[in-house]
Amino acid sequence: MALMPVKFDLAKRVKLAQGLWLLYWLSVMGGILIFSMGLFFKIELRKRSEMMDNNESHFVPNLLILVGLAACGINAFGGKVCHDSLDTAKFARWKPMVKNYLCGCFAFCIILFITALLCFLVQVSLHFALAEGLKNGMKYYKDTDTPGRCFMKRTLDMTQIEFRCCGNNNFRDWFEIQWISNRYLDFSNVEVKDRVTSNVEGKYLMDSVPFSCCNPGSPRPCIQHHLTNNSAHYDYDHHTEELNIWTRGCREALVSYYGGMMNSIGALVLLVMVLEAADMVGLKYLTTSLETLTNPDNPESESEAWLLEKSVKETMSGIMEKIKTFGKGNQVEGEGGEAAAS
Repeated sequence: MALMPVKFDLAKRVKLAQGLWLLYWLSVMGGILIFSMGLFFKIELRKRSEMMDNNESHFVPNLLILVGLAACGINAFGGKVCHDSLDTAKFARWKPMVKNYLCGCFAFCIILFITALLCFLVQVSLHFALAEGLKNGMKYYKDTDTPGRCFMKRTLDMTQIEFRCCGNNNFRDWFEIQWISNRYLDFSNVEVKDRVTSNVEGKYLMDSVPFSCCNPGSPRPCIQHHLTNNSAHYDYDHHTEELNIWTRGCREALVSYYGGMMNSIGALVLLVMVLEAADMVGLKYLTTSLETLTNPDNPESESEAWLLEKSVKETMSGIMEKIKTFGKGNQVEGEGGEAAAS
């Protein structure tokens, strides 16, 4: 017994073909969006690869680009089949391909689902890449004369300004590293000399942050030096007063930015997968309605269409039998080859 049979006449077939044609081209637009978003994500990763210690993975954006291109091609082909379906002569050349095409669409839906899942999971790897990359990037902030690191200061400053963040986890991360180069320190100054000699590693540490941590929306002029020293500033208490620097860490800000982007892309991929599934169902009904015309010479005659020719259980049993037969055939060929060799 056929699964979900539906009766069709000419008017219904025409409406189905037109609706499917529109749906396929919506899927093509979805493919273009996936391709564009994959390209955008790849560019965004490239822009901040220094802050990920160059360990960022481009597998997901590359997969999105390929999936987007594949979606455009697959759905454009489906749209052409729907366009030609009401012309018997034109549809005859597509008819032998439809079954393989539907199998390919089913496999593509699985790929879309895996791609969407990877979009949601990639945030975990980004979190660890940013944690390590930002930590190392802050260490290299002062190395403006070192080849390969000379742009790190600018990159970090622009990131902190753009994403309104400071440090890796928070602004206190800057207290634990020397972010001012020795070439800009006056070692004849007693305070500078005391700070360097009092540190075990000989680093110049202070409770200060770079200018890019300053919040321009604060009514008070930016306090970026001696942040924990209340006596260094008039009417100031760092325990109670809201600091006029960004208190959010850049790792959290960047993970939130990339996470929001990947959640949106993942949702888009799932939407295209749903459209793809709807296209498959519609095309199956359209092709079976054309194959079962009561009078093939009269396109206005009625027909019956279905989703599966047999029940789900019978269909699955048939597929398993084919797989077993295929496996046995390969085994017999292997044994025959071994016997011939001996």
